[in-house]
Amino acid sequence: MMKSKGKISNLCPECGGSIMLLAEKGEDVCSQCGLIINERQVDYSHSGKRAYTNQERNNREQTGAPISILLPDMGLSTVIDKQKINNPDLKRAAKWNTRITWQKRNLLIATTELKRIGSNLNLPNHVKEEAMRLYKEAFKRKLLRGRSINAMVTASLYLACRKKGIPRTLQEILEEASVSPKDVRRSVSILMKEFQIKTQTTDPVALVPRYVTDLGLDSEIITLTSKILSTYVSNFPVSGIDPKGLCAGAIYIACKLRNIELTQLQIANSVGITEVTLRSRYKELKKKLKISI
Repeated sequence: MMKSKGKISNLCPECGGSIMLLAEKGEDVCSQCGLIINERQVDYSHSGKRAYTNQERNNREQTGAPISILLPDMGLSTVIDKQKINNPDLKRAAKWNTRITWQKRNLLIATTELKRIGSNLNLPNHVKEEAMRLYKEAFKRKLLRGRSINAMVTASLYLACRKKGIPRTLQEILEEASVSPKDVRRSVSILMKEFQIKTQTTDPVALVPRYVTDLGLDSEIITLTSKILSTYVSNFPVSGIDPKGLCAGAIYIACKLRNIELTQLQIANSVGITEVTLRSRYKELKKKLKISI
């Protein structure tokens, strides 16, 4: 249909022929000269209808599965059905179609490992998608030659967490990875150098709610611990210091100030550090902030 002077016309503006609707293409076309009057129209025929059976649902489906970067082929793969093929040449072509190339095999291994680590760490999808984009870009630039796929995946996931502000330390990610920490740290350095990535150190204040919750403490300890760490970070440099150690030391001070009986061993085991590290950070925070207990 076309609009002219406020009225709807059913005639072609070129030849005056009748206009027909091609619903499968979403176009209005002249039946005589073939002129396309309207194109890319939205199909409203399936909107607002409920499906009560599988047959109705299949008839009203307009799209397939959503496209996802977390799939090796973006979810756009084509599979040839071999059951109804009688021609031997076509059967041979379908057989070769099922064989995967080394590029697809690489991405398949990478996506499987990335989703495994991401699920174990309860990372959101947007972080895993960012890590996959970083890995694919490294794959295009041929940075994986002579390097471990799992190490590059772990490094990409760590940098994605840093970029998105997710409080996950490298040690936590290494505990879930199936590769040596040395290879992962090398991969992190390569990616940061190649892509010129500049990330800030992990904020210890962001780690407080998770560790306090794991210890079964209330929100008052979270507030007090965050206040102690915020004061320390704003007045003293924390570069090169393990944020988990600072967080554990601040939690121990907060428990002492609120007369909560919690041993150093319990806090150290929950955070994932040694008692020696906890005592060192505890004494450092207490001395520099002049906290009397």
